Amino acid sequence: MKQRSCKDTPTDIAHEILVYLTEHPHAQDTMEGIVQWWWLEREILRSMSKVQTALAELMAQGLVLGREGQDKRTHYRINRRKSTAIRALLKKGSD
Repeated sequence: MKQRSCKDTPTDIAHEILVYLTEHPHAQDTMEGIVQWWWLEREILRSMSKVQTALAELMAQGLVLGREGQDKRTHYRINRRKSTAIRALLKKGSD
């Protein structure tokens, strides 16, 4: 099930459009362009902090490992030593 954004009402969306247009006064686009580019970009930025928090939690639990790559960004992977615990956690979450 897709989690609803806290900004899903028509009034909230109208507000977001006005914020974007205020920040970019020369911008113009079609409805499809607004959804594809402006709206999606704002949703991605909102999601990044949530994903960062989730990754920090998974790392603190030892379920996910992070390592700095050559590109200086952290690359995440599953901790295979915790496979049994991860499967149990996923099974519990699907019940």
